[in-house]
Amino acid sequence: MAPSATLLPQAFMSSAGEGQSHAQFQAENPKYWRCAILGCTGAVGQRLIELLAHHPYIKIDGLGAFPRSAGKPYREAVHRLQSSPIHPGIANMVVQECVPKNFLHCHLVFSALASTAACDIEREFMQAKFPIFSNAKNHRQEPIVLLMIPTLNLEHMSVIRFQREVMGCGGGFVVCSPSCSVAGVALPIRAMEDMLKCKVVEANVITMQAISSGGHPGVDMLDNVVPFIPDEEARLEKETRKVLGTVYSEEDGFTKHFLGVSAACNRVQVLDGHTTCVSVMFDRTPRVSAEEVKSALREWQCHPSVISCPSAPRSPIIVLNDENRPQPRLDRNQEAGMAVSVGRVREDKTGYFDIMFASLSHNAVLGAAGASILNAEVAIRDGWVE
Repeated sequence: MAPSATLLPQAFMSSAGEGQSHAQFQAENPKYWRCAILGCTGAVGQRLIELLAHHPYIKIDGLGAFPRSAGKPYREAVHRLQSSPIHPGIANMVVQECVPKNFLHCHLVFSALASTAACDIEREFMQAKFPIFSNAKNHRQEPIVLLMIPTLNLEHMSVIRFQREVMGCGGGFVVCSPSCSVAGVALPIRAMEDMLKCKVVEANVITMQAISSGGHPGVDMLDNVVPFIPDEEARLEKETRKVLGTVYSEEDGFTKHFLGVSAACNRVQVLDGHTTCVSVMFDRTPRVSAEEVKSALREWQCHPSVISCPSAPRSPIIVLNDENRPQPRLDRNQEAGMAVSVGRVREDKTGYFDIMFASLSHNAVLGAAGASILNAEVAIRDGWVE
């Protein structure tokens, strides 16, 4: 299925990631990987286009959408939600219907499809041997489908081999990004567990989620907070346990983390950026102190091979000292939207939980498009995308 790739100009070669391992990767693999974006007219599809427009080695070479948009130039098919102008190379690209035969020239597919259509379309592309990096919710809880935040659970990528065997899809596979609220909870928990050498056994989570992840509901959100987001609490509880889980020794599935998560999810009048208030209980005696947690969060780093990818943050967690931080307007674009900002780290005075903190993550970048792109970068460098 995959065509021969086009050599990268020297300008692209020098603009790629600065990490030594990534430079070596570029030298050994001097080519473009052509991608298609399905659901290109929606909010996540638009963000994928924005982030990929100048990518050093992933080139947008196909756009897919529902039949009502097919056949139109992208500039006519899309209702713009981004403030930046459409890249000139994309504006006149003709949108195609989402069927594999229209994208046989592409090496990989990003899916930003609505959940009502994603299940069948993604399976069709996977059976046609396409690697798929999905933002849809449909496959996330399937036992052998990866739910990936590469800065957190890189080791889960090894299950792709078994997924291919079971699904009989040759070179095809699907890697999902979790719900946009998960990163702000799961990344700090992973960092604390790794650095403090103990486990979080219980977490209480209250989210204040931006309107952009709800399809920009408009007038309903003026002067308002909505204390319910359909299915979001169950997704946050289940998906946090899966991304924090471990891979079986045979690399044929996952064991979910045993922690209990209780979530209350709210939609608030913020454009981008999910703020989360988290209380956690550890399995350690004596109790963990706030200073220990701050140090752990500052010092924690993800795997060096991830940091060297073009879309990866240099610091996956930013610890803020001001009592009134993090804030969406000030902190959502830390590390180009790929970091989690953490503040208000303190001990729980009731004595029930050990530590309380506030976190902020960019729902459209780390929580959606940016994580999908980083998933693809890791898959390419590890040889899963041919």
